[in-house]
Amino acid sequence: MLSKVAYVTLFVNDQDKALDFYTDVLGFEKRADNPLPTGTRFLTVGLAGQDLQIVLWPGTHGKAKPTQGLVPGVCTFETSDCRKTFETLKARGVEFETPQPIEQPVAWVAVLRDPDGNRLMLRENRTP
Repeated sequence: MLSKVAYVTLFVNDQDKALDFYTDVLGFEKRADNPLPTGTRFLTVGLAGQDLQIVLWPGTHGKAKPTQGLVPGVCTFETSDCRKTFETLKARGVEFETPQPIEQPVAWVAVLRDPDGNRLMLRENRTP
């Protein structure tokens, strides 16, 4: 059902400053820098040879800024079928913040909470 951990989100005050730190200081690679309709950017970094990406998201720890009504999960799990996984987990009693998976430009996503209230995200990639 779940295939890998795709993203971990860190909340940052300044995306450009964070990008400089992670790339220039720590040696990460910039992986994605995509503007969103709300004026924020989907900005990620990762280490060479690893699939896991860190999302550098605007906000303060515990106070992320939503886009399109969503606050991203602190951990994103990829799935080959977001809608099917959503229904399976919902049937198991998982609480979702989204009433159904949401179609985004490059992925289907759904946000859920773990028993401690941590936001997690399901993601089905829509691009090859």
